[in-house]
Amino acid sequence: MENIFSKLYDMIKGLWESKVIKRHVSNFLVISFIGGVILYILLAFNLFTIKNDFFNHPFFAIEISFTLLLIFELFSLIFVLPRSVSRSNSKQYEILSLIFLRSGFKEFSHINSFSEWSLQSEPLVNMFVYGAGGLFIFIIINFSYRFEKHIKITSVEDEQTSFIAFKKTISLLLLIAFIVIGLLDIKHLFETGIYNQSFETFYTILIFSDILIVLYALRYSSDYLRIFRYSAFVLATIFIRISFSLKTHESVVIGIAGALFVLLLTSAYNYFLQKIDQK
Repeated sequence: MENIFSKLYDMIKGLWESKVIKRHVSNFLVISFIGGVILYILLAFNLFTIKNDFFNHPFFAIEISFTLLLIFELFSLIFVLPRSVSRSNSKQYEILSLIFLRSGFKEFSHINSFSEWSLQSEPLVNMFVYGAGGLFIFIIINFSYRFEKHIKITSVEDEQTSFIAFKKTISLLLLIAFIVIGLLDIKHLFETGIYNQSFETFYTILIFSDILIVLYALRYSSDYLRIFRYSAFVLATIFIRISFSLKTHESVVIGIAGALFVLLLTSAYNYFLQKIDQK
């Protein structure tokens, strides 16, 4: 059964990471942005009507494009999980930085005209806060990548293969959850005219999947360093989930603090691992 799931995962991953799909994704993002701009022009000249205030903002096309970009990045996150827990966690913070940038563009869409700009305006302040948050996380996570060391959880090849196969199975289940969440969001859009991006729901599911991987890893190793590291990465994911529930400034502070937590964890793990190897 593990072989079947592994082959299915490899097939989907290979298809998603192919140059053809990447080109189609890029084309889709460009078309969605241009389509959004054309739609606003039609609405502005009363050539088309939509009973939804969201589309009356002149910059809504930017928010739509970045939302779609985030959806594709979340999809890519699913295929990082089997490679490395640390790389998966860093990818989560990459996406958080993009979410902050998207939130900044969302604030931009709240301004109806350039004549409304003011240093005291809440959307402008929030744009700088989200932009700074995204930038700090970008810097921190790239330092974390430089310090990362990928250590196998077991030296037995069959056990390592089995562990990777388990993570691939979890990734397939996450993929199903991702699709279901997306369909429910689309259903809600047609019923209410409001599109709610369920990043919170997906990250909540991600927390449970990370915990499951930590518990499963115990069958291969009970080494304190590795188990602490795995468990701490789950906590780092929880920090991201918490940031979604907070106001702008608090959300950014928690996001940056979580990224620093990952950087410190990675540095400390490498330091103590080196000390053990020297004994």
